[in-house]
Amino acid sequence: MLNMVFLTNPLFNRPGLCITVAMFLHYFLLTAFTWMCLESVHFYLALVKVFDVYVSKYILKYYIAGWGIPAIVITLVLIINKDFYGNGSLSESHPYSNFCWIQDNTVFYISVVAYFFLIFLMNTAMFITVLLQIHSLKIRTQRTSGFWKW
Repeated sequence: MLNMVFLTNPLFNRPGLCITVAMFLHYFLLTAFTWMCLESVHFYLALVKVFDVYVSKYILKYYIAGWGIPAIVITLVLIINKDFYGNGSLSESHPYSNFCWIQDNTVFYISVVAYFFLIFLMNTAMFITVLLQIHSLKIRTQRTSGFWKW
């Protein structure tokens, strides 16, 4: 959906429609980031907490987080000011910049860049934890196998 909205974005140049398209583009971008984070959590649960984890309604909670957290961010942006979304072609020097997106730099940095940075930190932490777990498992396996070899 992100790709489809991105590719069809220049076709929508009416103000209300442009706000809607920009909102959907922002939403689908944030859902892609969120699902990337949820994949790292799943990776962590599968490789580190292998047998000790039971989460009731696991998939339902993932769906709520994957689609709901970005919806909360978009709703907050819309509540604060719906005009944060719009068309970027305000200057005549860039006539082909007809692209519906976030117009305020502060909103962009908070709702996209900071969001991505938090996801990136979470993924990095999960990745390092999984690597340490695999490394410690390898060391334990080598010690155990070395103990039985004479």
